[in-house]
Amino acid sequence: MARPVKSAQISNLKESIKDAAWHQITVSGPSSLSLRKIARELHISAPAIYNYFPDRDALVTALVIDAYLSFGDSQHAAKDLFPEEDQVLERFRETGIAYREWAILYPHRYLLIFGTPVPGYIPPMHEILPAMVRSMGALAEVIAELHRAGRLKVQGFPLFDAGECGSFFQNGGEQHPEERLVYSVVMLVWSRVHGIVSLELTGKLPPFGADGSALYRYELDAIFREFVING
Repeated sequence: MARPVKSAQISNLKESIKDAAWHQITVSGPSSLSLRKIARELHISAPAIYNYFPDRDALVTALVIDAYLSFGDSQHAAKDLFPEEDQVLERFRETGIAYREWAILYPHRYLLIFGTPVPGYIPPMHEILPAMVRSMGALAEVIAELHRAGRLKVQGFPLFDAGECGSFFQNGGEQHPEERLVYSVVMLVWSRVHGIVSLELTGKLPPFGADGSALYRYELDAIFREFVING
């Protein structure tokens, strides 16, 4: 039986712990996550893990934040592919395409943040919210650009309460009606693409096209027709 090794022998132990946790989730699902199993896999003592993550929930929170940050990076990178002022439609489409591409590339990360919650885990929103808000920020910026350009079809659109997610907007305090409108459109657009992607990842969506992308792209086109004024 292999003896535990000193944590100092593992370069960047914190990241190694998270990598092992993702491996567990990939193989057996999030409900199987165990600090002791990770310690055995890394050949370290359990207390070495507790120096970084005092319990399972602290590790799950770190994984959730990392997943949101990765997703947000993907969304902002897609938006930034089209930096010119008149390329807002391209930014809108590219963020939509990147949403599914990231989910297909990292299905377990996607399902951890947007799918079935880990049994018994209560997310500490004060820790997670900044990464969560940033992850939706690229879409919010694009919708706001369309609104400022007078190209957003939103007559009669119901306004949602942004709540804590009002930090999409940088002015603080109570959100202006325009900001609430942007948030409301973001939430509806997100819910529509989220529905298709979640069904596809969990195997509940019949195949459309060679890789399942045909229906998703059709829905993106429908969203553009519904919300964007051509001009």
